[in-house]
Amino acid sequence: MMYAAVHNLLGDRKGGAVFTCFGPWHLCYIAAILLTIAIVFAAVRRKGAESGRKAANIFLHIAAGLYAADFFLMPFAYGEIDIEKLPFHICTAMCVAAFLSVHTRFLAKYRIHIALLGFLSNLIYLVYPAGVMWYAVHPLSYRVIQTLLFHGMMTAYGFFAVWFDEKGLSWRTCWRELVTVVCMTLWALLGNTLYNGSADGYDHFFNWFFVVRDPFGLIDPAVSPYIMPFLNTAAFFAVEMLLYVLYFAGKRAARRKTRS
Repeated sequence: MMYAAVHNLLGDRKGGAVFTCFGPWHLCYIAAILLTIAIVFAAVRRKGAESGRKAANIFLHIAAGLYAADFFLMPFAYGEIDIEKLPFHICTAMCVAAFLSVHTRFLAKYRIHIALLGFLSNLIYLVYPAGVMWYAVHPLSYRVIQTLLFHGMMTAYGFFAVWFDEKGLSWRTCWRELVTVVCMTLWALLGNTLYNGSADGYDHFFNWFFVVRDPFGLIDPAVSPYIMPFLNTAAFFAVEMLLYVLYFAGKRAARRKTRS
């Protein structure tokens, strides 16, 4: 009886409005998340960098809590635990890596680089949440709320963690962005290698971090596994370098405003 009640609460809602990419509900979700980031940023900027770093950690822990809780709630919502939610996609992998970078020395040196990649990947999904759109569910379904809230919190964490980092980004260490993306690519390749295949009625094909197949279908599936790992790595690194340019431009503008 309890299972049925929770399932009715969290299960996909059909009928009425349907969540669509760039539809009114999607735009409202994006606006709410960006407005939250802007309000918190305006509040903590006056208090100093330490407050900004505390805000970043709050966003990160909310995201990590949502991710962990999802594994317990998926059986109620979907009737199963979705293997694709394992941390082999860049968004979820960066959540785990960011959490470890804050709480362990092992990844502490790469904290800002993980945060930047987490910001980029989660912002991309927030803008184009195709995985949610495919299910054609009501915009207030658990699937939609959890997914967009998680990606929104990770986007916020990445922004605050990078902007308020003690040392900040530096062109001298930009090579670490490439190392981070390469490690992500290798991690995704491991996940796809381990979980893709058929045996005893088990038949799955995942495309974590899109290193197995071109999501746009422009590259021949026969050769895409040999091209996509390099293409994805180059593309993400290039966009991160663009974010470096925007970061330094933003910092210069902030300094000018402070002086005036």
